[in-house]
Amino acid sequence: MKFVLFNDGRPGLLRDEGVIDISLAVDPGGAVRGQEAMEAVIVRIEELRPELSRMEHEGDVIGLADVTLEAPLPLPNKILCMGGNYREFGARNPEPMWGFRKAQSAIIGPGGAVELPDVDANIFHHEAELVAVFGRGGKDIKQADATDSVFGYLCGVDVSARIYTGGPRPPRPTTELPIAPHKSYDTFAPIGPCIATKDEIVDPHHLQVQLRVNDELRVNYNTDDLAHSIAESIEFATAMESVAPGDMFFIGTNHQGLGAMQDGDNIEIEIESIGRFSFQVTDRLKRVWARGVDEATATDIRESAGGPGAKVRPL
Repeated sequence: MKFVLFNDGRPGLLRDEGVIDISLAVDPGGAVRGQEAMEAVIVRIEELRPELSRMEHEGDVIGLADVTLEAPLPLPNKILCMGGNYREFGARNPEPMWGFRKAQSAIIGPGGAVELPDVDANIFHHEAELVAVFGRGGKDIKQADATDSVFGYLCGVDVSARIYTGGPRPPRPTTELPIAPHKSYDTFAPIGPCIATKDEIVDPHHLQVQLRVNDELRVNYNTDDLAHSIAESIEFATAMESVAPGDMFFIGTNHQGLGAMQDGDNIEIEIESIGRFSFQVTDRLKRVWARGVDEATATDIRESAGGPGAKVRPL
């Protein structure tokens, strides 16, 4: 099943031709909306499954022309993220794991706008990522139990303001994942279009991820390039952070297709078996960068050793 929020936070099932409103199945009064509604679906999925399965095949479909899709999780408790978690098309050996958090206020949904802040950034990058959604809460989740903790997956873009400081990378966290300020500005976490339940995904480690800017293909990689599996990543992150149903986990990105985001851009992300959505970019300062892939950053990440004393690479 593919779950969405639409038209002022109503929960729904996504079909190719439109959306089925499941508000009354989630709450007899139909009043539960937004994050609360999606968390109810996640927590009560086994109880709701028979009725939702019936509605998926027999329910009235609202045509796409009458639907406005919204962020499927507009206010999660936590947004966890893995860093450096791809082998850059096999060019890098797996590094020791590290990660960070994004602020919950960064989320926007399909059709929204990323607003570039008035900060002295070298560039603003788009990072297209597979995002896991937790279905169970807890801490210290082991690899053997990691799959059971996942409810499903969605598409996400980890927007990053590159503010280089030089010097060595700060020590890797051991007690909690730090908030990354340069990734946590308002609107810096576009997500959507739906949460595809894990049974919809044959293998989350073999999904094609693509991102286009103004119809130009920039990002094109497969999740089989992951340095550390989703289960390994969950064990690592939950050793430091507790999670709750509806929390999100950005699994990381292959950096070889990074490029600038700038005023007027229309950006579309698509992940195989999940779906696609687009959003816009606005910049009050109208800053301009070179179009296309940022080859300098791609090379730096592909070739950097990442050892003690190495220069700080973009996160």
